[in-house]
Amino acid sequence: MREELIDKKRQLGEAEKLIADLERKLGLRQQNSTTSSKPPSSDGLAGSQRERGRKKKSRRKPGGQPGHQGHWRGLAPADRVNEVVKLYPSRCGHCERKLPAAGKGLDTQGEPRRHQVTELPSIEAYITEYQCHRVLCPDCGQATQAQLPDEAQGQFGSELTALMAYLTVVCRMPRRLVLEVISQVLGIPLSLGSSQKAWEEASEAVAEPCAELERQLPDQPVVNSDETGYRTSGEKRWLWALVAPGFVFYKIAASRGAEVLVQLLGAVFAGILCSDRCPSYVKYHKGQGQFCWAHFKRNILGVQEIARTTEAERFCRDALALHARLFRLWHRFRAGPGARYGPITRQQLILKSIPLEKKFFALADRYIDSSDKDVRNLATALLVHFERFFTFLDKEGVEPTNNSAERALRCAVQWRKISFGSRSPEGEVAVARLLTVTRTCHMRNRRSLDYLAQAVRSYRTAQPCPSLLQNPSTT
Repeated sequence: MREELIDKKRQLGEAEKLIADLERKLGLRQQNSTTSSKPPSSDGLAGSQRERGRKKKSRRKPGGQPGHQGHWRGLAPADRVNEVVKLYPSRCGHCERKLPAAGKGLDTQGEPRRHQVTELPSIEAYITEYQCHRVLCPDCGQATQAQLPDEAQGQFGSELTALMAYLTVVCRMPRRLVLEVISQVLGIPLSLGSSQKAWEEASEAVAEPCAELERQLPDQPVVNSDETGYRTSGEKRWLWALVAPGFVFYKIAASRGAEVLVQLLGAVFAGILCSDRCPSYVKYHKGQGQFCWAHFKRNILGVQEIARTTEAERFCRDALALHARLFRLWHRFRAGPGARYGPITRQQLILKSIPLEKKFFALADRYIDSSDKDVRNLATALLVHFERFFTFLDKEGVEPTNNSAERALRCAVQWRKISFGSRSPEGEVAVARLLTVTRTCHMRNRRSLDYLAQAVRSYRTAQPCPSLLQNPSTT
C-alpha cells in the first residue's frame, strides 16, 4: 500500500504538471493584441475577442465636456477667395418697406456677415500636344526635327505622375482602383503598365532626398525604431521604420538582426535609441536607450491573464499599479496647463518619480528568483535594463513608449495588406522611398502631393530635387 501510495502521488504530480502546461498553452492561445505581440487584425474571428469599451459605465454625457475648447472651420484669407458675392436685403425686416436692389443709396451698419462656401471645380484633364516639325536647312537642305522639352518626355505630366504615386502610397489604393479613379474622375484611360512606370519614375525622382535622410540618421539625438514582417515574391523580408525628430526613414531588409542597425546608424550610435526589448536592439546598442513601457505593460497583462499562482497575480497587480502612477506623472508633465491634477515641471517629474523607481527596483528584486517562469523573466528584464526604462524622465525629446515608430509602421502595414508585398528588389526600394517621403512630409506639415510633383519636374529637367529637410516656405 505504501508503494502504491508513492506511485499514485508521482502520477498525480505528473498530471498536475501536465494540466498546468495545458492551461498555459490555452491561455497563450487565447491572448489578443492587448496582452501579446499579436496584431489587432488577429482579434475577433482570428483570435480571442478583446474586451472593448469601459468596464464601468461613465456618468458623463456624450460629446464635448464642460470647459472643452471648441474647434471649428475658420474663414479662408481674403487672398484665397476666388469670388465675392455681396448680398443686400430686398425688404426691411421691421416695416416691410421695399429696399432698392444691390443696396444703392443706402447706408450700411457695421461689417457684413461673412459666409464662405467651398466648392470643387469641374475636373478635367489638361492635354498639351507637342508638334515637332521637321525643318529644312536653307544651306545643306537636310531636315532637322524639333526636340521635345525635358519636362514633356513621358506621356503624363509631373502632376499626374505624382497623383498616381500619391493615391497608391498615401491613400493606399490598389493599382486597379487608381486606374478607375483616374479614368472616371479625369477621363484619362490608363493601363497597369502606365501606372507602374509612373510609380517607378516617382521613386527615382526622390532617390537623392531619401539618401540624404539616411545619411542624417547616425547624427540624430533620438531615434525610435521598430520593424514588421514583409514579403517580396513570397520570400520573407522585414520593413524597418526609424523616426527621428524631423523625419521618418523606411528600409526593407532581408534580416531583422542588428546588422541592419549597423548599416543605418553606424557601428556605434551616439544618440538615444528607443525601441521594444527585441534582442537586435540590445545586441546593437550599448549606450543610452529607452524601452517601450507600452510593450512592457502588455507583457504584464499577458502574464496576469495566464497566471495560476498567487505570486504571479501579486507581481502583476503591484507592477500595474506602479505603472499607472508613473504615467499619471508623465501625463501631468506632457499636458502642461491643461493637466487634470495640475502641471509639473521636468524637475518635479524627476523628483516625484524617484520613489516609484525605487519601488520598481524593489519589486523586481523581490521576484528575481520566482518559481513562476514568466514572472522571473519580467523581473529579470526590469533589473538588467533598469536604466533603459527611465531614460525619458530626464532626457528631452524621449518618450516612454515607442508609439511614434508604431504609428509610422501602421501606414506601411496597411499598404502591405493591400499590395501583398513587392515583386522585386526595385519594388522594395520604391516602397521604402515613397513611404519615407510621404510620412516625412506629413511630419513636417508639407503637402506630399506638391512635393512629389516638384520632385518629378526636377528629375525630368535634371535639376537637383528639393530637400525634405527644408522649410516648406523656402521650397
